[in-house]
Amino acid sequence: MKIKPEHYTYIKSAIEALPLDKLLAHKEALKFDDRIKDLDKRFRWDCLYVAIKSSWICDNLYPYMDDTHIDTALRSIVKELELI
Repeated sequence: MKIKPEHYTYIKSAIEALPLDKLLAHKEALKFDDRIKDLDKRFRWDCLYVAIKSSWICDNLYPYMDDTHIDTALRSIVKELELI
């Protein structure tokens, strides 16, 4: 993964601090939106944007990463937190 360890830890901690019941309810609700092509990816990114301000993401991640790198990190975080 291309993400710096401190950024990975920061994102993981922020997502982990979110209420689990609300995250799972949100994921369940997403299943009924026909516009979503990749439910798991949408869920990962929703978790990121709820947990962390987009300005932090732009200032800290995008200078050295693109969306594919961020998604790889998010995939790992969601798996570690057993949100899949």
